[in-house]
Amino acid sequence: MSHPKKLKQLAATAICGNDITSSCLYVSALTIAYAGQYAWISLLMVSVVLFLYRKIYGEVVGALPLNGGAYNVLLNTTSKSNASVAACLTILSYMATAVISATEAMHYLHSIYHQVPVITATAGLLTFFLLLTILGISESAVVAVIIFIVHMTTMALLIIAGIWFVANHGLDVFSINFKRPVEGGIATALFLGFSTAMLGISGFESSANFVEEQAPGVFRKTLRNMWIVVTVINPAIAFIAIMILPITEVALNQEALLSYVGTRAAGPWLATFISIDAVLVLSGAVLTSFIGVGGLIKRMTLDRVLPQFLLKETKRGSSPRILTLFFLLCLSVLFATRGKIGPLAGVYTISFLTVMVYFGLGNFLLKIKRSRLPRPEYAAPFAVFIAGFALLIALYGNIKMHPEYLVVFLQYFVPAMTIIYIFLKRNEIMEYLLIVANSFFDSVRRLALLSRVTLRRSIKKLVAQEFVYFTKGDDISVLNKVMIYVQENEITRKLKIVTVVNEERQIAKNFLNDLDVLDRAYPEIKIEFIQIEGKFGPEIIDELSRKWKIPKNFMFISSPSDRFTHRVDELGGVRLII
Repeated sequence: MSHPKKLKQLAATAICGNDITSSCLYVSALTIAYAGQYAWISLLMVSVVLFLYRKIYGEVVGALPLNGGAYNVLLNTTSKSNASVAACLTILSYMATAVISATEAMHYLHSIYHQVPVITATAGLLTFFLLLTILGISESAVVAVIIFIVHMTTMALLIIAGIWFVANHGLDVFSINFKRPVEGGIATALFLGFSTAMLGISGFESSANFVEEQAPGVFRKTLRNMWIVVTVINPAIAFIAIMILPITEVALNQEALLSYVGTRAAGPWLATFISIDAVLVLSGAVLTSFIGVGGLIKRMTLDRVLPQFLLKETKRGSSPRILTLFFLLCLSVLFATRGKIGPLAGVYTISFLTVMVYFGLGNFLLKIKRSRLPRPEYAAPFAVFIAGFALLIALYGNIKMHPEYLVVFLQYFVPAMTIIYIFLKRNEIMEYLLIVANSFFDSVRRLALLSRVTLRRSIKKLVAQEFVYFTKGDDISVLNKVMIYVQENEITRKLKIVTVVNEERQIAKNFLNDLDVLDRAYPEIKIEFIQIEGKFGPEIIDELSRKWKIPKNFMFISSPSDRFTHRVDELGGVRLII
């Protein structure tokens, strides 16, 4: 199978940038609704928080450059169950983003061509991006780049037209708006505006979910580019809107504020251009959702959180079963909500902000549990705390403004997390079903026998999967932590403990005695010790993975020191568990 080309800076930025920059179509109007003439300050406050998160993401993904985002860092610092919660939130966020963006895009298209049926067109748009992402990420990137360039050009035209309008008409409107009294005071306005404006950075987390498809060094550039765009565009558009329109008019034209500003600044032609751009960039956000969720679910499937049949790939490297599953989820949500944005807004808001909080937590855990792991940059602990606290404030603010969001969010989150939990614990569940089959079907022997045989085969297939731990000759306390991790997080009864020796390093004499102790302490897991001559690195991992037919996701190491000569991403997905 041919390997797809790695994404360069423009393509990677466009994929995640279409999501985060599409926010300017609605976040300026929403922020003005709560913060009034101080909306641009709230948006700049968000930019400061995003600047801190650049370092947080840069450190985490630089140390663990694997797909999965918050799921990946929690998987390598805590348990698979904790990581799955973050994954569930991320999937819900992508699902809500895809449906909201597709629906809003078709609403904009309907405003231009009234014959367009919104629900049917939304389903058609989701289908188009399903087929596009199945073709491969390179083909998807071409579309994303075109959309991104058109959107940046449109926003630049809008800002220039706004500045030209103010230069010719003066600051009378701005002066009236600035003197307008703010309900609840400036502090309350900034707090509510900040909480609302935080939705303007949705999409920042997407780049971390397809980092393996990016060329080396590109990920940090995507974070920088997204931060620059958000820092310039969102506050500038809010500021221009306040200089051109009375705030009362902003409230009346909230759903299509940018088009209305374009009409006032330059005429109907710019409003039409902005509406067409809105269709394109919101469609680009749908594409980002498909690509981001594809990388995340593939990683979860490789880690056996989800069924292995989802892993089937095309020659172009895409995973059609994963993408089709996400597509069907989006369609079910679309038809269940009948295209109404309100019910999904709660899922989208709380999921996204919670995922960002989880990433800050993951950064702290990385510092504590994987301190020796090399990383290209370092986020100061105080900065991580401030950024995480700011996200918690925004989360609280959104729930305070819309308490119904929490109820709607739980209606989606609880069933989704229940399904993932069932897959995580499927071995224990099948054990219980076997007991039920033995007791309940004893009167019907043939049915009981068939049930027992089927369940035993399934259980045997699950536990037969071997896992590998590469040891440097660790003492028994470290090996005991490995056994505890495997026992609590993996479905297996076989563990190969492998050490690579050479002239410079040999195994201590008491190491084999320690293994005997562990073998007696964990009788349910068969331990096999293997000693190999050579130098530990990607070559040996590749060789053993092929020889033993054990995927690299089922191979573990302890956290390497800064003297380790290879990056973690060069090891092909080997996990850090100590």
